[in-house]
Amino acid sequence: MRVQRVEVLGTPVDLVDLQGALAWIEERIAHPLPHCAQVITTNPEAVVRAQAEPGLMRALWESELVTADGVGIVWAVARLTGHRLPERVPGSEILPRLFARMGERLGVFFLGAAPGVAERAAHNARERWGVRVCGVHDGYFSDEERVLEAIRVAQPDLLVVGMGERQDTFIHRHKTRLAAKVAIGVGGMIDVLAGDVRRAPRWAQRMGLEWLVRIASDPRRWRRFPRLLRFAWMVLAGSRQRKRPPGGS
Repeated sequence: MRVQRVEVLGTPVDLVDLQGALAWIEERIAHPLPHCAQVITTNPEAVVRAQAEPGLMRALWESELVTADGVGIVWAVARLTGHRLPERVPGSEILPRLFARMGERLGVFFLGAAPGVAERAAHNARERWGVRVCGVHDGYFSDEERVLEAIRVAQPDLLVVGMGERQDTFIHRHKTRLAAKVAIGVGGMIDVLAGDVRRAPRWAQRMGLEWLVRIASDPRRWRRFPRLLRFAWMVLAGSRQRKRPPGGS
């Protein structure tokens, strides 16, 4: 299936809803590309970081699917491009919905989080949805070749990577060597699947305020708030420029 792509502050966003993203991933698993297909769930922080990180900018533009993870991206798409996204499509929704949709037809390799966490996440995913666990590895490693070899041997349908800010560039850097059909960065979702971290309340998820609850409840995340403010300023500045008439001042 073909997905329309728009540009937001120099970065790509694909106009796809959750069901469309799930269908796209399932199609890529059924009919794989010659290389691993990368899915990035972009958010305001990633957009701001990409302005100063060429590696992340390349990963975004060369990713096969970029979904809007966060209400800020949905707002920016509408304000800067005039297109309307019906909903946000975060990794925290893609993963459980895909597991439920495919079940035992899906072979998954879990990569990321602290030692022992990915194992618990894999166990819980297998028990709840019946997915086939092809491999597990924590995110604290220095020998990338050993990890790549483990993935090559496992040959998973889906590679789930939870390594924070380095997850998308890791996938992009190795996508031609990854022996997975699809790879997706999911942030802290491996911790959630393991039961170590709880998601924000349902009301916050429905209102698109899960990011705000996470920041408010974890002082380590407060340093990320300036990026959100910068993103909002960039969008507002960009929309003013877009609405300015030709030749206007």
